Amino acid sequence: MGKRFVVVLAHPLQNSLCGHLTKLAASLIAEAGHDLHIVDLYERDFDPRLTSSERQSYYASEYDCRAVAEDAESLQIADVLVLIFPTWWFGLPAILKGWIDRVFVPGIAYHHAPDFGRMVPKLTQLQACLAITTLGSPWWIDWFIMFRPVRRVLSRAIIGPCAPGARFSMLSFYDTEKITAGRLAAFEKALKQKMQELI
Repeated sequence: MGKRFVVVLAHPLQNSLCGHLTKLAASLIAEAGHDLHIVDLYERDFDPRLTSSERQSYYASEYDCRAVAEDAESLQIADVLVLIFPTWWFGLPAILKGWIDRVFVPGIAYHHAPDFGRMVPKLTQLQACLAITTLGSPWWIDWFIMFRPVRRVLSRAIIGPCAPGARFSMLSFYDTEKITAGRLAAFEKALKQKMQELI
């Protein structure tokens, strides 16, 4: 039986580098015969704002996830989650942050501890999470000046508490404003190698 892949794309331009990398990842998953579900947040005009009802139900006996039920179900049955997005101001795009805010919620991604201590993980079926991001900045600024904030947030604050059994990995394409055919080919090769590990 194949794995269930959920690929989340967060870029407003269809012909973007992120869009190109999404197509490449999707083709590799499909060729391997796995189940693939693509969530294109901009194409869907996804609303990143947490609703009043959602926030009010955060500590209720049952969380109100009706508005994002399809996304919640996809996340709960995913074996592999792939996030593809640009890094803007060394953070997640607002639409992706909002998707996480509205989908990684109580009853879906985790349970509150009885004493409101450490989260109780619920995404126990998730085997791996791969984040693929593009940055205009050079690698050394992300690593040595900013200390890789996006990687730290995704791995330690989101995937770690909700899916501790999932292997987290990240591919970052730096200096994309100075992209060349050779650098793109090298990154595509790295992406193919990483996808081979997952499929």
